[in-house]
Amino acid sequence: MVNKSLQDTSLPQWPEAAQTLMALMHAQGEVARLSEREQLFSSLLVSVNAVLWAFNWETRQVLYVSPAYDRIFGRPAGLLLSDFNHWRDSVYPEDLDYAERSLAQVLVKGAVEDREYRIIAADGQVRWLSDKCFINRQAEPGQPLIIVGIAEDITEKKQMEAELQRLASTDVLTQSSNRRHFFECANHEFEQARLNGAPMAFLLLDIDDFKVVNDTYGHQEGDKVLQRIADSGRAALRRGDLFGRIGGEEFAAVFPGCAPDMAMQVAERLQREIQRLSFSHDDQTFGITVSQGLSSLTHEDESIDTLFARADAAMYQAKRQGKNRIISG
Repeated sequence: MVNKSLQDTSLPQWPEAAQTLMALMHAQGEVARLSEREQLFSSLLVSVNAVLWAFNWETRQVLYVSPAYDRIFGRPAGLLLSDFNHWRDSVYPEDLDYAERSLAQVLVKGAVEDREYRIIAADGQVRWLSDKCFINRQAEPGQPLIIVGIAEDITEKKQMEAELQRLASTDVLTQSSNRRHFFECANHEFEQARLNGAPMAFLLLDIDDFKVVNDTYGHQEGDKVLQRIADSGRAALRRGDLFGRIGGEEFAAVFPGCAPDMAMQVAERLQREIQRLSFSHDDQTFGITVSQGLSSLTHEDESIDTLFARADAAMYQAKRQGKNRIISG
């Protein structure tokens, strides 16, 4: 007969062994699944074209930054993790104050989702970021204040917006301001001049006998005339002056901070620039002239429309007096 007690101590109980084996297999499965999740998470972070970050507000230390930082900023993430000032140094100088103030607002609001600022990447390229940030609400009382965020590169979006704005505000043929945009800017300058008690002048310019140019040399040649007029305006006017095409052969300018005598000097300079223009068509050479009307801001003016009306009347007076001249009204 076999001793029962010896049998009990020398061989494991099968139910216990099975449970242990199952537990080990389960643990190995969990480790494998965790590893797979980590690999998947790492792959996602690498593929996302946005920077995920975590920041300890109290110690001013970046705790985490995702791989996209290297691509967007063009700098190793390790530098940022070692010193937060690497972020400050990469922000476009004119945007740094806003970027820091908007980051601090998260302490009051709990979240800031409308931060947009520029950075200068390591290659010198200026890029736009949309950087949303939030306070980590899962932190327990007494734990450090952690801010987490996501910074997305929106450079292409900003470039597209700028191009759409340019197209909406620019005369396609002459690349100067179109009528709507010109008068929007002119009205703004009028309000600023009234508010600050500063001088301002309005100039209206019309090409003399432009219909004859089109009828004699063709509309394509007429388009060249309009383009050269716009070029002359950009060359003759001062920095900060407004210039635009507001009609078929009609252009206008606004001179902020310009007293009447100085405004007349600018108009005369533009007149000379235009008189020097020369055009050729089928071995024929021709020039053009313009009639200009000039008005200056007075205390009685309540809107830009009154300056425009006086300049328009003065311009038609120049036409009646023989064209190719400037009349101040």
